[in-house]
Amino acid sequence: MSHASPTQPRVKPDTTPVVKPSHAKLDVTLKPGINGGMGQEIDHTRFSQRDFDAFKQRLSEETALLATCFEQNRFDDGPPVAGFELEGWLVDKTFCPAPINAAFLQHLDNPLVTPELATFNIEFNVEPTALRGTALSTLETKLQTDWQAGCDTARSLGAQLAMIGILPTVSDAHLVIENLSSMNRYAALNSEILRLRGGRPLQLDIHGKDILRAGNDDVMLESATTSFQIHLQVPPALAVRAYNASIIASAPLVAVSANSPFLFGKNLWAETRIPLFEQSVEVGGYEEDAHGPMRRVTFGSGYAHQSIMECFTENLEHYPVLLPTVFDSSPEQLEHLRLHNGTLWRWNRPLIGFNEQGIPHLRIEQRVVPAGPTIADAIANAAFYYGLTRALCETGVPPETDMPFARARDNFYACARQGLDAHITWLNGQKQPAQSLILKTLLPMAHGGLISLGILIPASFTSPHNFLAPWFISSALKVCSPWPSVTSARQ
Repeated sequence: MSHASPTQPRVKPDTTPVVKPSHAKLDVTLKPGINGGMGQEIDHTRFSQRDFDAFKQRLSEETALLATCFEQNRFDDGPPVAGFELEGWLVDKTFCPAPINAAFLQHLDNPLVTPELATFNIEFNVEPTALRGTALSTLETKLQTDWQAGCDTARSLGAQLAMIGILPTVSDAHLVIENLSSMNRYAALNSEILRLRGGRPLQLDIHGKDILRAGNDDVMLESATTSFQIHLQVPPALAVRAYNASIIASAPLVAVSANSPFLFGKNLWAETRIPLFEQSVEVGGYEEDAHGPMRRVTFGSGYAHQSIMECFTENLEHYPVLLPTVFDSSPEQLEHLRLHNGTLWRWNRPLIGFNEQGIPHLRIEQRVVPAGPTIADAIANAAFYYGLTRALCETGVPPETDMPFARARDNFYACARQGLDAHITWLNGQKQPAQSLILKTLLPMAHGGLISLGILIPASFTSPHNFLAPWFISSALKVCSPWPSVTSARQ
C-alpha cells in the first residue's frame, strides 16, 4: 500500500494471436454447463485482440439465445431453492492472515471448499436445498459440519479459521501480489483490470469516522473483503418481483449484519467492506466511466421492469469483456455469458444455472452480507433475507412502485455507513431509525414470509421477535468486539 505515483501493471497482455472456434447457430434447448463466474478456472492469463473479438461474438450469440429463452419462458418453474457461499480467513497464532490455502485445501480434500483471490482466503459452498420445511436448519448443519472440519484441518497446520467481513489485523504487507492464489483466473483478473485502468493504481478514499486514503498497484485490496453470499432460486413468474425485493431488502440486511468497521487501523463505515470492494476493483463500463452508474461493483442502475433479462442486455451493451477465454462449447451452455456476468459484481446479481435435467433456472445472489461472525449469525441473516424478500414479493402493490430506486440505493449506503444507527426511508415515505424499523416492522414481515415459504418454525417461537430477535440481537452486538470471528474460530 502506498501513496506513490502510478506504476505500470506487473502483468501485461500478450499480443500473440490465438484463434478459437466460433459457433453461429443458435438453439433454444439449453444444456447444463459450468457454473460460470469468477469461481471458474480459465486456460490462460494473456489475451490477444482476436480473443476479445471472438469472446464478444460468442457473448452476443448467447445473450440473444437467453433472450429467446425468456420470451419462451424456458426456465425451471419449481419452488424456491436456497444456497450459500461463505468466504473465510486462514489466520496464524497472532490472528494475522496465514497464506496457506493450497496446503489447507489439499489436506481438507472437500470439493465444496475452494480457493479465493488471496492465499489466506477460502470459500465454503453448500449444496442447494429447497426452501421449505427444515431447509435452514439443514443448511446450517451442513455448513457447520464443513466449517468444523475446516477448523480441524487449519489447526493441524498451525492455523485457525475466522469469519468476518474484514480481518482487523490485515495490513498492506499481506495485500501483495505474492499472496495471489495460483489460479489463472486471478492472474488474468489482475492484469485485465489494470489494463482497463491504463496502469493507474487502484485508489482508496473512504470517509467514515476516520478517513483512509491509500493506493495499491494490483487487485489485492479486494482480498481484504469476505462475504456471505445468499442465493435464492426463483420461478420465472416471480423473478422481477424477487429481484426488486432483494434490492429493497439490501439496506436493512446490511444494517443488521454489518461487522467490519476497521481497515488499516482506521474506524470507517459500519460495513467498510462495501466501499472497499467497490474501490478495490474500480473499473467502469465503456469510455472508462469509473465514477458513473456503470461501475463493475455497483448497487445497480435500476430495478428490473419487464424481465431480469434487462441485466444481461446491460452486461453486453455497457461493460467491456474482462476475461475473454473462448470455450470450445455450444452456445446452449452459456459459458461466455455466465463468465462475463461473473466479472460484474452487482450487490444483487442475477445468475443463470441449470438443474439436473439441464433446464435453466434463475437465481438471485444477495452479496451485501459480510462473512460471520458465526454460522448461527450467517443463517440468521439468511432467514431474515429470505423471509423479508418473500414478504415484499407478496404485497398487493409491488414495493418498487412505492420506493424509487434512488431511495433504495440511498438507504443501502446509509446503512452500510452507519449500520443500525442509520435512518431508512421505508415504503410509506417516512424516515425511521433502522433499528426500530427492523424490530417493529421488518422482523414481523420476515416471520410471515418464512411461514409463507413453508419454513418450519419451532412451536416455542410463537412470535416473530422470539424467532428472529435472538439472531437480530446477536448481529446487532457483534460489532462491539474487534475480534468476533476469532472468538468463534476458537470454539
